[in-house]
Amino acid sequence: MSRGPKVELGRRYRFAASHRLHTARLTEDENWRVFGKCNNPFGHGHNYVVEVSVSGDVNPATGMIANLADLDNFVHREVIEPFDHRYLNEEVAAFRETVPTTENLCVEIFARLKDFPRAKLERVRIEETGNNSFEYSGDTIVGDRQRGNPEGKRP
Repeated sequence: MSRGPKVELGRRYRFAASHRLHTARLTEDENWRVFGKCNNPFGHGHNYVVEVSVSGDVNPATGMIANLADLDNFVHREVIEPFDHRYLNEEVAAFRETVPTTENLCVEIFARLKDFPRAKLERVRIEETGNNSFEYSGDTIVGDRQRGNPEGKRP
């Protein structure tokens, strides 16, 4: 039985990280053609903005679906600490064999946050730049970029 109305909460977090878009599945020339300047051998960085959306019933006693401090601590432990000021290709195990596109980063962050115990994770949205954002809700990917290249990554 529901304790109160269902509400969705969105919370923003920020971290900085670097990466190189490159895959061993392609030749050097193909990597450059597909990923362009993002294939720079020295990598490049972003100041990511991550929006986490959770939902749940409003607790009649507290008036909240989840305590923000609990959510902040969980996101900090599962996302900010492992990703902030890291070279994703080498310092995050999930990206040693997977191209660290923002699409894949979105999926990885969702996987790390889906077990938040106090509310249901609805989606993760990542703003990579002022022009590019990506959203993952556990079943589909929505992004600003064109598809149709190897591994569904950047043109």
